[in-house]
Amino acid sequence: MSLRLRSTTPTGEQAREALRGKPAAEHRPSENVAKPEGEIAFSISDLNLWYGTFQALTNVGLDIPRQQVTALIGPSGCGKSTLIRCLNRMNDLIPGVTIEGNVTYRDADIYGSDVDPVEVRRRIGMVFQKPNPFPKSIYDNVAFGARVNGFRGNLDDLVESSLQRAALWDEVKDDLKKSGLALSGGQQQRLCIARALANNPDVILMDEPCSALDPIATLKIEDLMRELATDYTIVVVTHNMQQAARVSDYTAFMLTDEEITGQLIEYAPTETMFTQPADERTEDYISGRFG
Repeated sequence: MSLRLRSTTPTGEQAREALRGKPAAEHRPSENVAKPEGEIAFSISDLNLWYGTFQALTNVGLDIPRQQVTALIGPSGCGKSTLIRCLNRMNDLIPGVTIEGNVTYRDADIYGSDVDPVEVRRRIGMVFQKPNPFPKSIYDNVAFGARVNGFRGNLDDLVESSLQRAALWDEVKDDLKKSGLALSGGQQQRLCIARALANNPDVILMDEPCSALDPIATLKIEDLMRELATDYTIVVVTHNMQQAARVSDYTAFMLTDEEITGQLIEYAPTETMFTQPADERTEDYISGRFG
């Protein structure tokens, strides 16, 4: 089906009906949306989301390419984090959310009635804005998901390979019993990435992963993103336009204005977006005129 509705409360349908016909619902999707070449990881169409009666996303539609880095940029409150959380059903955990539209991952509807959201989140991992290691050892942080999922392989090898892929192994290999909370902020974030990688995901979502880090730690995370994109699909939310320009292959610019919330203004290859934006609002934002 091309259209579905999911609500986490009995009033979700009422909220949607109450909002139907208002200016946000009449918004037409942007025409400045590129079609990436090659294999597509996510296909999003006519995506609308409400928190209660507040509409946070309006008719969002774009295709996200596989094994590339896609950045979501825009001012605070434009729906970037809401959109990225739709990709692994994290919004399901928020009471009062209503979602309308279509999100497919490799041609499968991730909101289908027969789809296990836990399995979705295993395949589509997430790294949050603030590093959130468990109050456990470095080893146990990385091994946690594998143990929960009944992993039967060699845990030592899994921990080592995950830490190597997260560019952290050389810094911690002699002290794996050390608490993850004792690491620096940048190391903690890479530990969280290693923890996500240990679950063998296809996609890694990153919601402002460098916002709490210093410039040196930020550079390490950016380098890691580029390295991981050879094997994983990366989608990153960032307020840092220079970061988006450095690490991403495609960039989506989102905006909330006085009439329409959470709209996709433009989506294009990153070089095109930053050198020849098609929409005046995109140019105004990346040039610092607002935001």
